[in-house]
Amino acid sequence: MTINQHGPQGLISPGSGIEPQPTPVALMDAQALREAFGRFPSGVIAVCGMVDDRPVGMAVSSFTSVSLAPPLVSVCMQTSSRTWPKLRELPRLGLSVLGEQQGEVCRALAGAEDKRFAQVHWETTGEGAVVLPGAVAWYTCTLRAELPAGDHTIALLEIDRLWTLPSVEPLVFHGSRFRRLDDGARSAVPA
Repeated sequence: MTINQHGPQGLISPGSGIEPQPTPVALMDAQALREAFGRFPSGVIAVCGMVDDRPVGMAVSSFTSVSLAPPLVSVCMQTSSRTWPKLRELPRLGLSVLGEQQGEVCRALAGAEDKRFAQVHWETTGEGAVVLPGAVAWYTCTLRAELPAGDHTIALLEIDRLWTLPSVEPLVFHGSRFRRLDDGARSAVPA
C-alpha cells in the first residue's frame, strides 16, 4: 500500500476504518527531530544530591529501567549540563519519579541553577542523596558507568534502595507539556 491510496495528502477521513499514516518530514532538522521525540510520552525524574551541604539537582525526561539483577536504571543528560559534573562525583544520588502535582517542581529544577530549590521541598538520606516528597517513587543510586551519546551522556545507575507511593499518579511529559494519565475504562487498551 502506498500513501497515495489514502488521498492526495495521505490523509484518512475520520470513521473510514483505515488508520492514518505519519506524514514524512522533508528535512530532518533539530526542531523536527525534537518534535518527533516529543510524540513519545515520558515521565520526569529529578536527579539530586547534596553538594557542599546544599541540594543540587535537575529534571530529566530520559529515564529507562535497564536490569533487575543487578538493579540498574539509566538517565540521559545534555553534555552541556553544568549540574551533572557536580552530581556525578557524589557517592549516592537520589532519583525522584515526579508525581502529577509536581509540574512546578519540574519547572524549578529545569530553571536557573541557583534558584532550583528555593520553592522545592526536599529531604536527604543519610548517604547524601536528595529525594522530593510527593514523588511516585524514590531511588538511591550509585553511578556505575557513563557512555557518551552524541550531545548527551548516558549514566548507568545501580539502585541501592527504593520507596514507592502507589497512591500518586506520575507526571507525564508529552508534546512539550505536562499531561495526566486517564485511567477510565474507555481509554484502556488490552495488552
